[in-house]
Amino acid sequence: MWLPLLRTLPFAALLAAFLVLPGQAPSRAEEPSPFDKLAGRWVGEGRFGIRDGSTEAVKCRVTYIITGDGNDLKQSIRCASAGGNVEIHSAVAHKAGTIAGTWKELVRDMSGEVTGTVTSRGFRVAVRGESLNANMDIVLVNSKQVIEIQFIDSSLIGLTLILDKADAPLRKAS
Repeated sequence: MWLPLLRTLPFAALLAAFLVLPGQAPSRAEEPSPFDKLAGRWVGEGRFGIRDGSTEAVKCRVTYIITGDGNDLKQSIRCASAGGNVEIHSAVAHKAGTIAGTWKELVRDMSGEVTGTVTSRGFRVAVRGESLNANMDIVLVNSKQVIEIQFIDSSLIGLTLILDKADAPLRKAS
């Protein structure tokens, strides 16, 4: 079931929106980076909701690496289902409670932009590409990420993922 969807909808681009921030107020110079709780590897699974009423299972592995002064984040995402896989590399920067960055899906050579704001629950993200329009809410609770994605003008309704922290944080020297 996924294979036709992967050909017609840039599913990979949506997963690039895993650029998440924990639920905290916008960062100030004296506060830790909002990316600190993300650093490391995360694994989990979820389900796509499709307009015809069916669902599709997906498993994902995400790695976040904090760079620079702690307000830059590099991310690698790998997701797979019975119908196909995606691999995404992203880079985002945080400033004054907002993020902005880019993503690139390597298997299908797609790319786009990510923008968002920190919220009281976590983060609100918009993911855009040539043929993608989606919004996402991200909540970080202890060692779990809960991600809810709403597709706009798509054969997909949404995607819900639950990721567990797999290891210690990763930080790259400046």
